[in-house]
Amino acid sequence: MAMARVAILGAGELGGALAHKLAARDQVGSVCLIDAARGTAAGKALDIRQAGPVERFETKVTAAAVDAVVGAAVVVLADPAAAPKGDGRPDPGPALLERIRGLTGDTPVVCADADAGPLVAWSVRELGMRRTRIFGSAPGALVAGLRALIALEADISPAEVVLQVLGTPPAYPVVAWSCASIGGCPLEDRLPPPALARVRRRVDRLWPPGPHALASAAARVVEAVAAGGSRRAFTCFVAGESCRTASAPSVAVTLHAGGVGDVVTPRLSPSERVQLDNARGPDP
Repeated sequence: MAMARVAILGAGELGGALAHKLAARDQVGSVCLIDAARGTAAGKALDIRQAGPVERFETKVTAAAVDAVVGAAVVVLADPAAAPKGDGRPDPGPALLERIRGLTGDTPVVCADADAGPLVAWSVRELGMRRTRIFGSAPGALVAGLRALIALEADISPAEVVLQVLGTPPAYPVVAWSCASIGGCPLEDRLPPPALARVRRRVDRLWPPGPHALASAAARVVEAVAAGGSRRAFTCFVAGESCRTASAPSVAVTLHAGGVGDVVTPRLSPSERVQLDNARGPDP
């Protein structure tokens, strides 16, 4: 894994945060920031490299042209530096995916943005990309936010909390409360009902996650793929086998060098199963 190269498409706030996160964790060999605003990408890459001696990491961070995706272990679709969302411009994601599709071969593509669910579904449906090759990492940030809230309520470490988020965030998130746990014990046995109710009411407020939470979630996914896999499960946007929904759902999956491995299906309560059935996105 030390020699793996990661290509990040987009040197905006999320792309820059992800490049710094990957470099600081020192688990990949190099990171390439790719953006139409070459000066911005180069400036951020230089800034991160200069932090290396201070933070004691050796990962090489550079700015590069789009053909740097060739030979990368993982390609990440982040945010462009020049066009913030909400300015009326079209989403650059589809155009970027069409542009790199012939360059990346079977390289896994991780979509790091919070709005990646529809893009993942579109890429499988319209571009014919394999559903195991392109997926979104943002649901992992939502899981982390919930774990942090539960940890505060229970006065424990977030590392002790295990839970999954299914459905299609942000419109229809389905939290698998019935199989969530704290320290191996059922969540409902460890958290008083008023505290659990407070956490439930705050689920919608955790979306969209901020750029640093998104970058942290994406970094763990990228490192797992670059390493050739991981035993732990990651919560990601993954297109369904029928590829007919407007947005890829959030599911728990294992990862390997080619992308998505197995889908990990939790045991849901009857009411949660109904919620999950209702959370199916509309056909495009």
